[in-house]
Amino acid sequence: MTQMRVSEAAELLAVSPDTVRRWIEGGRLTATKGEGRTLVDGADLARLAQEAAAPPAVGPVHDESARNRMRGIVTDVQRDGVMAQVSLQAGPFRVVSLMSREAADELGLAPGSVAVASIKSTNVIIGTSGGSS
Repeated sequence: MTQMRVSEAAELLAVSPDTVRRWIEGGRLTATKGEGRTLVDGADLARLAQEAAAPPAVGPVHDESARNRMRGIVTDVQRDGVMAQVSLQAGPFRVVSLMSREAADELGLAPGSVAVASIKSTNVIIGTSGGSS
């Protein structure tokens, strides 16, 4: 069984160590005391990471062929004369879309708006952080 310190668990979940401690105290995360430290169960941490990463349900979207939909909140809209760049935070994912300014205006997109990103692409590029495989 893999175990790790509270600080390591917090770093992996992108939360504070205090948050991890509250989750342990509240029973949301399993931990044991060992050698003067609190050790978080790795399998339980993986379960919580997946739970936390799950974006909210998309809700009803009709008449689209796109299969990947991510519901989120608009965090930024940059408009110029013709185009708009819209940033959406969908769970742990940041999605940026370029669209016409007219479309952004008609949709009423502004920070705080709830929107759904429909993603359909024939090309996906995946990179690594380095190292050898």
